[in-house]
Amino acid sequence: MRRAALLVFLGLLSWGLVGWAQPGKEYTVPADTTLGAVAQEVFGDSAYAPAIMRATNAKSLADPSFLKVNVLDMKIPAGAKLWIPERTWAEAFIAFWDPNRPEDLFGGGKLVVGSWWTAGGEAEGLNALFEIYGGYYPDVQIVNATIAGGAGFVFRAVIKPRLIAGDPPDTFQLHAGLEVEGYSPETYLTPLDKLFEIEGWTEVLPKDLLDLLLYKGHFWGVPVNIHRANVLWYDRAIFEEYGLTPPENWDEFFTICDKLKAKGVVPFVMGNAGGWEAAHLFETILVSTVGADGYKGLWTGETPWTSEGVTQALEILKKVLDYVNPDYAALSWDGAGEYLIAHKGAMMIMGDWTNGWFMAKGYEDYGWAPVPGTRGIFDALSDTFCLPKRAPNPINALGWLRVCGSKEGQIAFNRLKGSIPARTDLTPEEKALFNPYLQSCMEDFARDAIVPSVIHGAAAIESWVTDFKDAVNLFLATKNVAATQASLVEAAEAALAAMGQ
Repeated sequence: MRRAALLVFLGLLSWGLVGWAQPGKEYTVPADTTLGAVAQEVFGDSAYAPAIMRATNAKSLADPSFLKVNVLDMKIPAGAKLWIPERTWAEAFIAFWDPNRPEDLFGGGKLVVGSWWTAGGEAEGLNALFEIYGGYYPDVQIVNATIAGGAGFVFRAVIKPRLIAGDPPDTFQLHAGLEVEGYSPETYLTPLDKLFEIEGWTEVLPKDLLDLLLYKGHFWGVPVNIHRANVLWYDRAIFEEYGLTPPENWDEFFTICDKLKAKGVVPFVMGNAGGWEAAHLFETILVSTVGADGYKGLWTGETPWTSEGVTQALEILKKVLDYVNPDYAALSWDGAGEYLIAHKGAMMIMGDWTNGWFMAKGYEDYGWAPVPGTRGIFDALSDTFCLPKRAPNPINALGWLRVCGSKEGQIAFNRLKGSIPARTDLTPEEKALFNPYLQSCMEDFARDAIVPSVIHGAAAIESWVTDFKDAVNLFLATKNVAATQASLVEAAEAALAAMGQ
């Protein structure tokens, strides 16, 4: 039903979005000619001939009335039908096509997309992108190569050996920020600067995100969304029953917890089966205790990990554990969310992919607020897709990147994923298509102080993220504030030294 509804939705949007057929135009050759001559006529440059060959051959796979072009310099007979791609597609093709890969001139083949999106909402959003891509490129077989595991820790462990072995998917999910360092991008990924230039993305993406996307002077991933990490979700039915309002600070939070615990309600729910969820929680607590500038300084060396704010954050996390569901170690983040759906748990802290998951579950009785102490701060992350240097089908992947960066792709994806478009050029009518939470998220992103998520790859190199996550997981067992803070100090020293700081 949701898939059918999506198709109807996209059809209704045709007034403001690019059509589903690959943009371009049919061209009937008036007299015997060559592709170079046609390219000179329509683009003013014969060098665009390979783009016309690829577009025409892709078209002929679905419609045999179009000419199948066997070689680039073949004679094109009068009356033959060609497909002339729109200019930006042609420019992107020429910029990324390798003349040593003549097979890329014939269309068809596969598009293998690697991601960790398997839960409700995120999986539906990914399918929405597949629908759009399939409309543009019906000649391409899409392979959904998902690997379950939130935040991508399992996924990255699988993808890295494949990159090294020269067997990557055509494109794969990559968090914006320093996560890219772990993939040795200069060795294994293709810089996408030219694609950003052709598509004009530097003009429609926010500066904070562009800064995150740049690594060693290059763009390595195309962003499809922006997520917020520091969200407190709560069950409205429980809050209304006990006359509660969302807590503004941690004192109010623990007062609510005490009241609910006395009533037999689980005050706060969490899952940590993936090993990253508790670290996500601690990250948001850190934002509350050290503030936006202090938090950003933790990852640059400007804020010492010996500071009182870090100690305070650990003390808060220790106290939160007194109110959490006892089975948290066995549950994933969405498994913990079932407590709210069943009205057995009151609050949880998780990123706003939770919003998409709630929608997919048909659960509407939820409210949201910033994590206590973080009002006015937006803890941000972004999902992007990259292009491996040894992608088996690089031109098919190029089309995928263009869909991910397009307005229509981002609107369709984010309405289901529960995130907001990375693009800033949505009209008021387009923003109105999103649910109330996402509209509020757009407003907050436009005005709040933006900080980068660490557990989701934006703030720190991968080795540091791993040390951070491991320190929090050990803390769950020991609850030793001093020892954990010391390990965080040690992790920071090692990471900053590795980064030459």
